[in-house]
Amino acid sequence: MITTRRSALRLLGVTATAATAGLAAGTAYSQPIVADRIRLCDVQQAIENVAATAGVVGAIGRAYVDGRLAGEGTAGSRLLDGKGGCIPPGSRYRIASQTKIMEAAIVVQLVGEGRLRLEDTLRGVLPETAENDWVELADQITVRHLIRHTSGIPDFIESGWFDVFDFTTVYTQLDQVKAARSVARKVELGQYYYSTTNYVLLGMIIERVTGNGRAGEFERRLFEPLGMRDTYLAVKISDQVKGPHGHGYYPDAQGVPRDVDRINATIGSEGAISTARDVSRFYRALSEGRLVPEDLRRQVPQPMPGLCGGTVGWAAGSMPGINSTTFFSTDGRIQFAVAVTLEIDNMQAMGIGDATTAAAEAVLGCAG
Repeated sequence: MITTRRSALRLLGVTATAATAGLAAGTAYSQPIVADRIRLCDVQQAIENVAATAGVVGAIGRAYVDGRLAGEGTAGSRLLDGKGGCIPPGSRYRIASQTKIMEAAIVVQLVGEGRLRLEDTLRGVLPETAENDWVELADQITVRHLIRHTSGIPDFIESGWFDVFDFTTVYTQLDQVKAARSVARKVELGQYYYSTTNYVLLGMIIERVTGNGRAGEFERRLFEPLGMRDTYLAVKISDQVKGPHGHGYYPDAQGVPRDVDRINATIGSEGAISTARDVSRFYRALSEGRLVPEDLRRQVPQPMPGLCGGTVGWAAGSMPGINSTTFFSTDGRIQFAVAVTLEIDNMQAMGIGDATTAAAEAVLGCAG
């Protein structure tokens, strides 16, 4: 068993509250926004305001209207202590738990193809989880439960088996499922409980049903058809962000910020590395119903609309050293993607989420 920085690893699977509320409910979008009513304001100024928040190393943001760049901004620095120059606004960054929405879209595509059912149980799809008692209630937990975080399966991070600064140990999906089995259930089947283990299991299901690795299915089903040319799924122990980008930091046991650019991508299921352009393309396609059949669209977790009178939704992801948020109009016409690198414990970074939301309200002209 490995000693852990538990608070750090917990962030490998944390999504912002409003986004997880939408994930739990599987809600459809509210009324479409009228894009012409949105007044896109100064993106650069909004990003400068985010970068001025305590604990931020650097911040970037880009706004898109109908797939075209409508504004961008960068502030702070690529590296700690003002070093490395500015982060290129179009650079890659880890989108963390926003990856889960992409993974759910793939699962629902498989349902639409008749290769999987939402009512299929874990025992039926991954019989070894029941036969070896790796998942409690595997004969009752369905694919739908996993997508909506209502399986009650504990988060493997709570086991204490993993170390955020471990860059030498390769973990399998099964390692994480077994770790979750060592943790007592906190809720009953059917109750909402956010757990990354759900999406580790969905990844296993994707691979079992398709016979291909997750990275290949993400590429074939999402990245290539949507033209997300700068996006890839990190799955290796040393997968780093390609090209010039912002570095995030996380305090070690002595409180010294350590560069966590080398996240161990074999832990968790939040491995997508993307850009503002590409992640905006994903949410545009999701909003326009181009990813899954219309009759299954509501099954894809869709973040709850929360800004501009309920016509702008948002999804966020957080992991050590990075917060990323994408805001998007519910008709798919407008997206505003923000990535913020940190030098503090994410649990201390609540003000950064508030600053990001304020930036979106300012850029979209819906503040107040």
